[in-house]
Formats: sequence, structure tokens, C-alpha cells
Amino acid sequence: MSPIHDLAPQLANARAFWLGYGAESRLEGDLTTYRSGLGSPSLNGVLRWTGSDFDDAHARAALEFAGVPWWWWVGPDSRADTADRLRAWGGKLAARQPIMAMDLDHANLPEPTAALTIVEVTDPATLREWVSTIAPVFGVPSRSIEARTALEFGREGDITRFAGTIDGRIVATASLFDAHGIAGVYTVATAEGFRRRGFGAAMTAAVMRAGRERGLKVATLQSSSAGEPVYLRMGFQQVAEYRIFTPPDADAKACRGSHRQ
Repeated sequence: MSPIHDLAPQLANARAFWLGYGAESRLEGDLTTYRSGLGSPSLNGVLRWTGSDFDDAHARAALEFAGVPWWWWVGPDSRADTADRLRAWGGKLAARQPIMAMDLDHANLPEPTAALTIVEVTDPATLREWVSTIAPVFGVPSRSIEARTALEFGREGDITRFAGTIDGRIVATASLFDAHGIAGVYTVATAEGFRRRGFGAAMTAAVMRAGRERGLKVATLQSSSAGEPVYLRMGFQQVAEYRIFTPPDADAKACRGSHRQ
């Protein structure tokens, strides 16, 4: 089996990344959930369900996420009939996100663009600016910048954040999440007015170089429809898919725009 088709560590990397945002609560078991408490559905959700009683599962989920927007991930690590049960419950399919992977040993990474200086985020002030840059892309309202910064600062896991700067201003972001022997690529975003210049690919490549320097063999990410062509051009392959559902009566349109890679 090609290493990129070994899904188990990639899915474990994704679960560990999102569980790191469970500042208010997290559950690991037949129902795996994380709750940040912030008003963004990507920061509160069910990551998988592997149990036998769906009525109990959705009742527990509704109780767990009372008062916050949330969504339900359905991937290869969930029961095969989860999506059907969610639809029967009244859940709505909000988005499909390809799970994409690349063999780092054979990756032909683009050279850094001279227009962009890429640095690691290591201090609180830079972290706040980094969060301010991702906020419009990931559906974080301006009133929540401080809370999201605190969430990032306090989250668990081996995460390295990168900032792409022009004239000292952060205009692009990305993160490396090192878990389960996998280089997880997350929070790839480019500020409005700086897109279509190859900065997203440059930030992704920076994460992959850092992962390769650590001896990691596979890079994985969950892509939006907008990001998918960029990653395909870089050499990523789709290996699976997440389907994201919103609970009954949730605003699927709002959820669809709140998580991009």
C-alpha cells in the first residue's frame, strides 16, 4: 500500500487537530466531539460516530452543543450509514471536503516566492495578527478575535504556525500539525487583495518542508472546493472525503463558508 493511502494515521491526525480546540469540552469514544464555545461551527463539532444507537448519539450531540453553532463530520472513520442516519434525522449536507495527501519523500515543492517572507509565529502579538488574518476566511467575527487568539494560544498538540508577510504585514497563513507520524496542513488562508498570487501554495509548501525536515513521510489536508485545484497542481491526491452536515434548522449556508483550506 502506498503510504498516502494509509488512511488511519491521517484521520487520527485530523481528529487530534480538531480535538485541540475543545477548550470547553471534548469527548472521545463512540461519539467523538470537541467544543470550543466560540460562535463558529468549525470550532464545535462531532468528529465521528462509531456506536449503535443513533438516537442516543444525536441527543448527546444536541446537549453537548447547546448554545453554539456546530457541525457533524462524516468520514471513513465513522459508521458507513452515518450520513443516511443524519439525513433521516433532518441534518443537511453543507459541504464536501476532499481528504488529500502527498508523499513527502517524492514531493516536488515549489520554490519560495520572493514576494513573500515566511516566518514562524512565536509571540503573542504576532499570533493575534495571524488570527486577524484568518478570521475573515474562517468565519470568525471581529468581536471574537481576542477569544480565538486565546483559543489558539492555549490549544494542545504539536502545532507550528507560519505567517507569510509583505512589508511586515501578515497576508497569508498556514499551520503544521505533527501527530501520528503525519504532517497535517491546516489554516491555509490568504488575505483579501493578495489572492491568486500563489501564496496559498507557497504557505502549503513551507509546511511540507518543515514536515519533511522532521522526518515525516506523508502530508495530509482537508480541502475546500476553492483550494482543491491548487493542491492537485502541487501533486496532492484525493484519498477519501469528509461530508459535513449541519443539524436540523441550522444555517447550512453560513456553515459552508466558515472553513476553508
